Amino acid sequence: MRTAAILPVKSFGAAKQRLGSLLGSGSRQALAQAMFQDVLASLRKVEGIERIVVVASEPSVEFAADEQVTLLEDELSEGQSAATAAGIRWAVASGFERVLLVPGDTPLLSQTEIDALLANAPEAVVIVPDRHGTGTNGLLLRPPTAIEPSFGPDSLGRHVAAAEAAGVAHRIERVPSLVFDVDTSEDLAVVAQAIEDSRAIAPRTRGALRQLERAGARLKAPAGAES
Repeated sequence: MRTAAILPVKSFGAAKQRLGSLLGSGSRQALAQAMFQDVLASLRKVEGIERIVVVASEPSVEFAADEQVTLLEDELSEGQSAATAAGIRWAVASGFERVLLVPGDTPLLSQTEIDALLANAPEAVVIVPDRHGTGTNGLLLRPPTAIEPSFGPDSLGRHVAAAEAAGVAHRIERVPSLVFDVDTSEDLAVVAQAIEDSRAIAPRTRGALRQLERAGARLKAPAGAES
């Protein structure tokens, strides 16, 4: 089955505004770029993905374009849902039968887990939750137009409702490496701890985090935070 991964990328300079109380604009930009590079590197290794479609409003990602990666300009810059919709339109026009939508701030993404997800997904819609169980960190659609993506707060419920309304088979599947995204300082602390514990993943994000710590950023996970 021809499968494309769709990876939306917000301008690194405008990324992660909610981390503003912890990190300066330059640090946020470096972190966003490192996370994107780790996600892209992992997706490149997934055997079941034929093409990666990067939908970007960030010109510096032009380096990624090659025979495996297609770059689309995010002309409207209206957020993750609109960017992934543009990627879906490209995938449909290019004859892809299935798409995997993932955000660029999930640096722990595991090639092995994504291969397993793709190999065991007979349903039209598979929704991968975030660590809070309310957001969506992955959406697998077959066909690519099975439902319309609706990312953002409480998106898991919206995606379930959309699948039910469309009358298509669907399920929620927790993918351990995809539960970690970065929106808040607590998220960042949890991701930093998970990367430290793993010792062998997300090398670019690991390097960015070490630079932040050397600059004085406090990245320790708060007591009781989920991992």
